[in-house]
Amino acid sequence: MDWLQVVVLAVVQGISEFLPVSSSAHLILVPVLTDWQDQGLAFDVALHLGSLSAVIIYFRREIWQMVINSLAAISGKGVNEDARLAFWVTLATIPVGLVGLLLHDVISNYMRSTLIIGISLIGFGLLLGYADWRMRGTRSEYQLRLKDVLIIGGAQALALIPGTSRSGITITAALMVGMSREGAARFSFLLSIPVIVLAGGLEAIGLFNAQQSVDWTAMLVGTLLSGVSAYLCIHYFLVIIQKIGMQPFVIYRVLFGAWLLWFFHF
Repeated sequence: MDWLQVVVLAVVQGISEFLPVSSSAHLILVPVLTDWQDQGLAFDVALHLGSLSAVIIYFRREIWQMVINSLAAISGKGVNEDARLAFWVTLATIPVGLVGLLLHDVISNYMRSTLIIGISLIGFGLLLGYADWRMRGTRSEYQLRLKDVLIIGGAQALALIPGTSRSGITITAALMVGMSREGAARFSFLLSIPVIVLAGGLEAIGLFNAQQSVDWTAMLVGTLLSGVSAYLCIHYFLVIIQKIGMQPFVIYRVLFGAWLLWFFHF
């Protein structure tokens, strides 16, 4: 890969991983608009590692409290809000993990079309707009109930449909069960940690089996750029949504989806 490809892919992955706009929709445009060859599994693993590092560093205090209080709960010292939140994150990850394992080949082979991506961008984008406009409440991630977590976890499985956006659909579901914008976004970002680990793990297994040659310099730069852009994205997204909400992202999704459908199918 040349350095422009490294920079573009890393920044696109880092930003679109956490914004409710679908990383798959944006990454599919790269080979269409350029003559770049596929970046390979090794670079994909590096980009996921960068995104994972960013969200862990950003929420390091919350994660630490979740870990130590979960261990305390296991040892019989009682369950507090941090231990409960750790359990909710784990529980909400189960549906997407099961569906991903069962339907991975189907999704990869039959659902990565621009038609599906365009329709998903528009449809789930409008649903996000409705949830933000009419359904949102005031509860934080520490005030979730079992029913809320099951709904959000089930919705996260829909993110396997290209164009849906994992962060977009989980934020939508969280808003619909009465969470605030910030609470919905923060819970969505915490949910990304096990999902990125699972996705990166599958890619790492594929990389090991493929025994590809690795450009370590490109991987290091890609990891750093993906991590920095993802960290900045998380920070500023949480600031922006408190002031202007989700509607700008809804408008962007609808316009982007309409362009994809027009460009590729009309």
